Amino acid sequence: MHQEEMYRQALRLEYFTVGYNILEALASIFFGSAAGSIALIGFGLDSIIESLSGLILIWRLRQHKPENAGNEAKIERKAIRFVGITFLILAVYVLYESLQKLILAEVPQSSLPGIVIASLSLIIMPALWYKKRDMGRRIGSRALIADSEETLACAFLSLPLLLGLLANYLFGFWQADPITGLIIAVFLIREGLEWWREAKEDE
Repeated sequence: MHQEEMYRQALRLEYFTVGYNILEALASIFFGSAAGSIALIGFGLDSIIESLSGLILIWRLRQHKPENAGNEAKIERKAIRFVGITFLILAVYVLYESLQKLILAEVPQSSLPGIVIASLSLIIMPALWYKKRDMGRRIGSRALIADSEETLACAFLSLPLLLGLLANYLFGFWQADPITGLIIAVFLIREGLEWWREAKEDE
């Protein structure tokens, strides 16, 4: 496949990422707010952050100019740094809200729509991660690979989210919800710092 066509395909993957995640975010935040579920709201905010990451990658891919390799490297570093920042912004919110829920014993309601959302994410996100990672390697874009890792993070976070929502829905174990939020926050902090450091090392 010609490189320019690969860039166009990468852009299509990012357009799909942004569109899907906006819908996922709206549904997750709506049903999470209705149920008082910080894990589901946090998952929705993660979808917003992933949409921002996708927009950053759309910007980065549209800056592609084969004749300007030096500028490409600078744009690549900037995109990686922005992706790292999006992870950290989300982590702060989810960590705060999860601790507040546990300390104040704010009991969330069960959420069947949330279970459906998490299940869909477990199916769609791994496939999207694979395609974006493969394309990132083929065009040599570490920013696209970083963004694919954020997509994979969404898939990973879907599993504890699903288990937490099921535990509350089936057994009334409400603590599973904020505990899941803490797991999500720790994962996001680790990923954000890793990508930030990588961007700094390349300067």
